[in-house]
Amino acid sequence: MKTIRSAALLLACLGSATAEPLTPTSDLSKFEIKGPAECWSIKDGVILGQNIPEKKGSILWTKVKYKDFTLAGEFRYKNPIDSGVFIRQEGDQIQLGISGSLKRDLTCSPYIKKTGKYPVEADVKDVFKDGEWNKFVITARGNHYLVSLNGKQVLDYTSETSIDEGPIGFQVHPGVEMKVEFRNLDVKVETPSK
Repeated sequence: MKTIRSAALLLACLGSATAEPLTPTSDLSKFEIKGPAECWSIKDGVILGQNIPEKKGSILWTKVKYKDFTLAGEFRYKNPIDSGVFIRQEGDQIQLGISGSLKRDLTCSPYIKKTGKYPVEADVKDVFKDGEWNKFVITARGNHYLVSLNGKQVLDYTSETSIDEGPIGFQVHPGVEMKVEFRNLDVKVETPSK
């Protein structure tokens, strides 16, 4: 019941939010890149993150900083990869793919950099479709994160390391061969973006 009430409260609070398309049509001018820019490209509305031969990592950050937001979209990859979506900073991440440290799929689980751990694990075994497009929704309201995958809520987590405002980031992990794609990204915010 707590999870259902939490989800309902978050949706009610975000109900008056305005939608802002995040996926660009032809270039990545809405983003800043930390690390090799060659790791990122866009074609036909699909953002591709892929390691370069040196396997250096790279993060595609939104230029806009967000407080409370809901990020929706689709991702696709074929395991094994190690990627994720950063929430306002590198410290709080929603994992996509195989954890490099634990060597198992922890898609939609929070990874907290300060502790180097996954405090809870999302159960996506019967939800995640390897190699196919997966629909995801990440809601961040303060330090409370809700994640759904293909229409099923898989995570309800309260972070102790969250910050109030920051960009959204998409990761190409260093040291591994990987390819991840994102499309139809959309962010809803309660308050105007800066």
